[in-house]
Formats: sequence, C-alpha cells, structure tokens
Amino acid sequence: MSTSPHRSGDLEGRRILVVDDDPTVAEVAAAYLSAAGFVVDVAADGVEALGRLETLAPDLVVLDVMLPGMDGIETCRRIRAGGDTAVLMLTARTAADDRIVGLEAGADDYLTKPFSPRELVLRAQSVLRRTLAEARPEGPVVCGGYRIDPAARIATRDGEELALTAREFDLLEYLARRPGQVFDRRRLLQAVWGWSFGDLSTVTVHVRRLREKIEPDRSRPRHLVTVWGVGYRFDPTGEPPGEGGAS
Repeated sequence: MSTSPHRSGDLEGRRILVVDDDPTVAEVAAAYLSAAGFVVDVAADGVEALGRLETLAPDLVVLDVMLPGMDGIETCRRIRAGGDTAVLMLTARTAADDRIVGLEAGADDYLTKPFSPRELVLRAQSVLRRTLAEARPEGPVVCGGYRIDPAARIATRDGEELALTAREFDLLEYLARRPGQVFDRRRLLQAVWGWSFGDLSTVTVHVRRLREKIEPDRSRPRHLVTVWGVGYRFDPTGEPPGEGGAS
C-alpha cells in the first residue's frame, strides 16, 4: 500500500482523531493522514472519542456514522455542543437524507464509504483550512444590528452573541461582507467551503441552520433571503424582500 499523499506545510502537525470501529478502515485512514503530516489518534466508538476529545484537543474529528452504542450522529451533536472542533463524517449510506442528517448534526463535510484515502486527506485539508481560527486581514463586519469579528470568531446581533458553528460563522461573514449581492449555491460552495465540486445541498442545509439562529421567523426570512432561481443574499436591515423564501 502506497502512502504518499500531498503534504500541506500550513497544516502539518495538526491533530486529527479518527473514530471508526472497523480496525482496517481506521488503520488505513490513520496511515494516509499521518503520511500527510498530521498527528493522528484513533478511537473505536463515540464514548471513547468524547473522552479523548478533552485530553487530545484535536483540530478535526474524522467520524464514522455507524458506531456501536452511541452512533456518529449523536457523537457529532455532543462534539458540537462542547465547542467548534471540525467534524468530517464517514458514512456507508448513500441516501441524501442520511448525509443531510449528518450536516444538520453539525458536521462540516462528509465522505461516503468506500472512499479513496487520498480524497480523505484532501477533504481533511480543505475542512481544516476553512474551520481553523486563522489570522485574517479583514476587520470586524458591522452592518445593521450585526457585528462579526473574524479575529475573535464571535458574531452578535443587537449585542447578543450568536451560537454559530465554524462553518455557519464563515457563511455569515462571507455574505455580510457583501450585503445585497446574490450568490448561487455553487459560488458559495467554492468561496466558503473551498470546494470546486460537491453536493450543493450542503449549502442549503447550512443556510437553513443559519436562518434558525439569525432570523426571528425562519419561515419568513428577512436577513438571509432566497432569490428564487438564483441564490441567496444577505440584507442586514431586514427590510421585506421583493423575492424571498425559506428553502
């Protein structure tokens, strides 16, 4: 087995926790991620993973959905409840609904089994680049009642902090820096996720989750607005949109 994936100097030494009850899958994933320069630890189930999360403080958790006892979805929810650790889910299921459940639980990305180990490395690198709280040249965004501070990774509305995941924060910041502009899902997938290809429902799910946190009434969005047949725009004033919806 060849394990020579591309190393990424800006991410070398970052810690990844692989959670899978299949020793073969865990071994292959760990070998490729280690060869790419990551520090890799392995857990066999969700309970063990949550226990090791506190002591290891990984930058990313590669998490299988089908785990004994506590499944990956519940494990992901608990990881999210405790902080902003990035999560890349592995699933043997191919139905779109199953992938969406993982994203709704807070996963940043997913990979369907059987997967290419090299794709796993590339996905891990992409997720980490987008979710690590890295220094940015831009200052805070202040518009309407919103203040979005990329250095502190804190977003507030009318002085009240919003409980956003790392990806939700990135999506809100990207749109808030460009108020009134309309972006289709493919453009957002490229700009926020760093993907040149992928499932566009990823954007739809995150828009829906973000609306639940920033909209007084998510069934009648006033800030994160759908422009039918085109995409989404951010309106900091919350004026009634000419074209909007909750899809």
